Amino acid sequence: MKNKSHFLLSALVLILFTFSSCERYNRETESTETAAYSGDMLRKYFDLQCQITKATPGFFPPQAARAFGYVSITSYEEVVHGIANARSLAGQINGLPADALPQPEEEKAYNWSLVANAGVAEMMRMMFDLHLSEANRAKIDAMESSNYIQQYAAYPLPVAERSVAYGKALAEAIYQYSISDGGHQSYVDAFQLPYEPPIGDHCWTPTGATIHPISPRWGACRPFLVQNVTQTQPPAPLSFSTDPNSEFYAAAREVYDQVNTNSEEEMEIARFWADDPFNTCTPAGHTFNILSQLLEEDGATLAKTAVGYAKLGIAENDAFISCWKSKYDFVLIRPFSYIRSYIDANFNTVIGTPPFPAYSSGHSCEIGVGERVFTDLFTNGDGNYALTDRTGLQYGFGIRQFSNFSDMALECANSRFYGGIHYQMDNLEGLETGRTIGNNVLSQLAWPSVD
Repeated sequence: MKNKSHFLLSALVLILFTFSSCERYNRETESTETAAYSGDMLRKYFDLQCQITKATPGFFPPQAARAFGYVSITSYEEVVHGIANARSLAGQINGLPADALPQPEEEKAYNWSLVANAGVAEMMRMMFDLHLSEANRAKIDAMESSNYIQQYAAYPLPVAERSVAYGKALAEAIYQYSISDGGHQSYVDAFQLPYEPPIGDHCWTPTGATIHPISPRWGACRPFLVQNVTQTQPPAPLSFSTDPNSEFYAAAREVYDQVNTNSEEEMEIARFWADDPFNTCTPAGHTFNILSQLLEEDGATLAKTAVGYAKLGIAENDAFISCWKSKYDFVLIRPFSYIRSYIDANFNTVIGTPPFPAYSSGHSCEIGVGERVFTDLFTNGDGNYALTDRTGLQYGFGIRQFSNFSDMALECANSRFYGGIHYQMDNLEGLETGRTIGNNVLSQLAWPSVD
């Protein structure tokens, strides 16, 4: 009986070894689809990027949107070869040729989650590079190491090593592409000095201690889609006038009256959406936080998560380029300055006026792209979604609730009016610009189906 038992045990071990060897062989030659992995790992990276954006000097709204944009397209490119019928962004987005990015080895296996883990970590280091604190660099390193340890044992070591090497090579190639876009390491000199704003009654003037406007040449940066700048510029703002009977005076008076009659709810809305840099991770970061929350609620796979971030990242990057072009084409005076000069010298806003021209509104433009991307990802096109925005809890705010992404976007745009820092024309035109940019990103690029 003992010999028989030993024989049976030996046979079982041989069977298990053979099965294991076959599985190991298959995993050496066949890549698992991206949809087989959870999107949790990628969401944690974007949560970390929000923290780093808030803490890193020089990351004003344009610089933050750019960093989110490049990390987003990197995360997509890291996994695109594991998504059925997906196309690389190379050859589609402005200035990135079809042959610009390294390709995975044919008939070799990759763990797409490990590819993304290595590449996203690498791109985050490069985007914040010169101003990245040692503490935050250590956080990126720790996240990358933890993710690797959790996953590499499930695959043969050559697969894990190949995946990491490919992820980092892709990140390096995309970083080299980013260097020529006009915004490279702009966080070192976010004010792009020397710059002297034009002088005139209609022109922007400082509204606080910061005497130089932020990133006056940002509108010349390279967008991911050319039409997101060339075809989205708003019409000229209302003609400047100090005549109490003029349309411009009426627009400023509307801001003044709104601030003086704000309800507690409207003042809370103004503060909730303020998203000041270095107190939060900027307006783009807020919208990325909402996307992360939506993806988590959806239980999104790595495939859908990467596609979602790429759509939003491209749109956010281009929204700030387009918006900043209009700001410095018109260099329009802020309501604060106009009202103090021509209506009430004691006027104060609910929130601080940021140091750059009024027209059009950056918040409105960036949330407009968020509306379109969220509608595409999470609805049948009608925008209906029961959203409880909890992203402000980390900053001491309450929650905001919406039944439609359009309502969310309109509240964000109106928040700048309630706060006293934008004319309504800034908000309405900015919102339409953002929606157009969002639509362009969704329709002009080939995206895979990842439902």
